[in-house]
Amino acid sequence: MSDWKSVLSADLTDWLLEDDNPSVRYFTLRDLLDKSEGDQAVIAAKRKIMETGPVPEIIGKQTSEGVWEDPRRFYTAKYTGTVWQLVVLAELGADGDHSRVRGACEFMLDNSQDPESGGFSMSTAIKKGGGRHGEVLPCLTGNMIWSLIRFGYLKDARVQRGVEWIVAYQRFDDGVDAPAKGWPYDKYEMCWGRHTCHMGVVKTLKALAEIPEGERSAAVKETIGKGAEFLLDHHIYKRSHDLGRVSKPGWKRFGFPLMYQTDALEILRVLTRLGCRDERMGEAIELLLAKRDRQGKWKLENTFNGQLQVDIERKGEASKWISLNALTVLKRYLGE
Repeated sequence: MSDWKSVLSADLTDWLLEDDNPSVRYFTLRDLLDKSEGDQAVIAAKRKIMETGPVPEIIGKQTSEGVWEDPRRFYTAKYTGTVWQLVVLAELGADGDHSRVRGACEFMLDNSQDPESGGFSMSTAIKKGGGRHGEVLPCLTGNMIWSLIRFGYLKDARVQRGVEWIVAYQRFDDGVDAPAKGWPYDKYEMCWGRHTCHMGVVKTLKALAEIPEGERSAAVKETIGKGAEFLLDHHIYKRSHDLGRVSKPGWKRFGFPLMYQTDALEILRVLTRLGCRDERMGEAIELLLAKRDRQGKWKLENTFNGQLQVDIERKGEASKWISLNALTVLKRYLGE
């Protein structure tokens, strides 16, 4: 198909460009209308993100220590702790040069990153400092590296170590008889085991996809290839060994933001960001198209509202975030 807009029942551009959601306006200008970062409308929208809406409200809830909630519970305070606020702020396009955003990033690098491996841990080692070696998680590492890259930390040596962790340790096992042994695989069956956690794959691949193509090492490219094939073998949201079955029904309900969880739309976002156009994505694309309402918009079906520092949109109503992400996928997948 030569024009992705031909599958749409309505042009949502004006709706997405409304001033009430500066983050959606910014990404619409950039990703749907192909405006450059130097475009005056893009600059204005990005500035507005930090002035109105959920971003300044979230930042305003930081404690005097520059974090959210108990600093020791940066991960376990779901979903009000520091980890989750940085994930949300990164999704919303917050400015990584803002002093309070940067301070929270530095807190996570100091307290969550394992100094021995470069991965990110859900707690701090009390005696040694840094992230506790035995509690490094793949989904957390992926979320943090993705967020930090979005905040401008790509060339930081600490983030590069996190990328190296993903390359060295991330698995893509699909029901193997002999799962990997040793650190970090022995402790968390839910992350590794015979079948690598789907969500861990998505989050680590999402982080690598954020690296500009020209700056990806050979090892990163190889890992991307393995991760993409893993997701494609599952036809995005199905069981690879029985494609007639859905892995988790919740993955067919689209949400924003997703924290450590995932759904078919996020997986499509990651794969299309990597340039994938594979027939094994077809069923997920059909699911995406089928979810439009009569106005051609997509609804927010899954939400962590009530558990966040600041709620994002309303469940069951037309969602600018889901609509924007759906259109971005269609544009990348179907082309122009």
